[in-house]
Amino acid sequence: MSVLLLMMALAQDTSWLHYGEGPYGQRHSDLKQIDKTNVAQMKPHWIFQTGVPGRFETVPVVTGGRMFITGPSNHAWALDLLTGRSLWHYASAPPPGVNVCCGEMNRGFGISGNRLFKVNIEGDLVALDLTTGAMLWKKTLADFREGYSATGAPLVIGDVVITGIAGAEFGTRGFVDAYQAATGERLWRFYTVPAPGEPGGDTWPKGFHTRGGASTWLTGTYDAELGLTYWGTGNPGPDMDGDVRPGDNLYSCSVVAIDIKTGQLRWHYQFTPHDVHDWDAIADPVLADLKIGGRNVKTLIFANRNGLYYTLDRTDGKVLAAKPYTTVDWTTGLDAAGRPILVAGKEPSEEGTKTCPGLGGGHNWWATTYSPLDQLHYFTTIDGCQLYFKTPQEHVPGAWYQASTTTAIAKEPQTASIVAMDPATADVKWRVPLTDGASGGLTSTAGGLVFYGGRDGWFMALDGRSGKILWKFQTGGTIAAAPVTYLLRGKQYVAVSAGSAVITFGL
Repeated sequence: MSVLLLMMALAQDTSWLHYGEGPYGQRHSDLKQIDKTNVAQMKPHWIFQTGVPGRFETVPVVTGGRMFITGPSNHAWALDLLTGRSLWHYASAPPPGVNVCCGEMNRGFGISGNRLFKVNIEGDLVALDLTTGAMLWKKTLADFREGYSATGAPLVIGDVVITGIAGAEFGTRGFVDAYQAATGERLWRFYTVPAPGEPGGDTWPKGFHTRGGASTWLTGTYDAELGLTYWGTGNPGPDMDGDVRPGDNLYSCSVVAIDIKTGQLRWHYQFTPHDVHDWDAIADPVLADLKIGGRNVKTLIFANRNGLYYTLDRTDGKVLAAKPYTTVDWTTGLDAAGRPILVAGKEPSEEGTKTCPGLGGGHNWWATTYSPLDQLHYFTTIDGCQLYFKTPQEHVPGAWYQASTTTAIAKEPQTASIVAMDPATADVKWRVPLTDGASGGLTSTAGGLVFYGGRDGWFMALDGRSGKILWKFQTGGTIAAAPVTYLLRGKQYVAVSAGSAVITFGL
């Protein structure tokens, strides 16, 4: 390739700079070189084996001819985008005694200029030099000995790094933090469990604000015009014994809209007041501009773990549409104020209570995608019910605080599927069954495709309008993350984590 042609090709390169592709979290790419007519010709380009055990949930960041990935237990790499060769490797051994719900995974980097930002599992936020991987600064978000941990990719807006925290199952207090990218100075903190005397503080018993949960363990989104960042919050603590925490328990199982400059709450919507089923509302709070009733509306669209799909006005949090997308038996719908109308007798009990959906959802944390091309929101769901048990439990700082558990129902196996939703009406347009349960995320493209990978290792491309599977490839490892796509030297590639490897594909 001549120098001139190479320079022209490099000028066409594109990046993937956010966990959700852009601040709106739509996880949609305008690339269309790979489309419905040629995706069947897609094949592996390179494979990078990390050599690190554990479940990889990283969504790569791609820029400047390099790919940046994170791994379990505080590992990270920079890769040459053309060859997959490792350029540097960051590793920081977690301290002993870190308690985590579901493994020491990490979901990726945020980026600003020549700095990368990630959380470490023990609850630290670190800034790394993009070129060398050297650590530039480190800030402790919270004390892991009290049950805190961190797994989500930071949201970076200009020179502000925004991050959440995990650990609601250990009696912690959730929050969203903002830091100055250059120095690590904390700019503000918004607690998702208000203290007595603060707005929402009266929805908790006295003393519960220090252990109420409502963690923020998945990446938020941002609307520059409104100046708001949106974050989903997790379960209240303890999860299933609601008797000890009467009230709505704000701002658990909610979406909160926070002023990015001040850290002040502008509005909230609580999907599941006084949750007793561990239905975290941490899924992607995707932002989409829709036409509803003949007018253009700035919306926030959300497939909730409680089994309902919501379309909200993101300027004020008002409900525009809400319907079940899976089997739901705990509510008959919403009242005029947007609160769920409860079905009696669906709370956990000592003998076990059958409730639908089960503990994992509905839709859980797996990344979703919205295609402006097809005007559809795609997500995965687990369909079915479970028995929920309630067992009284004393709070011990840093110890598991769920009170208590769930089990499957004999002869009623759960199933899984990919759903295509019309967010303007909350109507399901198509549904594709999955044989292995939901585990990975989705990405859509202007080529009319939706990419998805699952627990059984199959990576596939679907027709965005019909759900028809157009291509699939067996990666040999569990896929528990969302794919990304980019242009390199004028050619489109798709990359995904599978097992402990990253695989890229092209035509």
